[in-house]
Amino acid sequence: MKIAIMGAMPEEVAPILEKIGTYKTTEYAGNKYYEATYKGTELVVAYSKIGKVFSTLTATTMIEHFSCDVLLFSGVAGGINPELKIGDLIVATKLSQHDLDITAFGHPMGYVPEGSVFVETDKDLLKLSKEVASELGKKVIEGVIATGDQFVHDSSMKENIVKHFNADALEMEGGSVAVVCNALNVPFFILRAISDTADTDASFSFDEFMESSAIISAEFIMKMVDKVISK
Repeated sequence: MKIAIMGAMPEEVAPILEKIGTYKTTEYAGNKYYEATYKGTELVVAYSKIGKVFSTLTATTMIEHFSCDVLLFSGVAGGINPELKIGDLIVATKLSQHDLDITAFGHPMGYVPEGSVFVETDKDLLKLSKEVASELGKKVIEGVIATGDQFVHDSSMKENIVKHFNADALEMEGGSVAVVCNALNVPFFILRAISDTADTDASFSFDEFMESSAIISAEFIMKMVDKVISK
């Protein structure tokens, strides 16, 4: 088995690389991939850069070029569920693309012909995440994550996304990663720690809390790796 661990930004994978220790850096397709052996299992770690295009490229490369069998995503997100506070964890049960809009042709927001509005995550990995949450004593909310190529900090935009997708959190990579993994039949799991609340203070909150939230997410992801390895 080979496990892909993915983030969007250097800060999201740095805590993971620290836990792994020794790794080999491979440059491919304009990005860097960090290969390591962890508890006898091969890992490939990478940050994609921000947005759906780069995350699609990175997820596809990890699966097709590096032959990864499962993909775990660790990162931060903006919370729009009022129960979510900065530092809280959310596990995606399903993901959508909130900026995919062909409603002019009579389709619902987030839908593209021959696709679907939502992509569901792997049930077995969700089950493992509940075990990890219990062992770490962490409260983890399961919910809908909406993805788009925008850093949302406007209340009207946030309300519109809730209206169409009933989303709990917003970010810029998960929905596209979900499409890739679903198309290539690779089990995937997406975890986000809340770094802001997607409001008018989002940029300030994000800068202040992103690094600490990324560490929280990375700790959880590495426990997930342990669970996947021991299955």
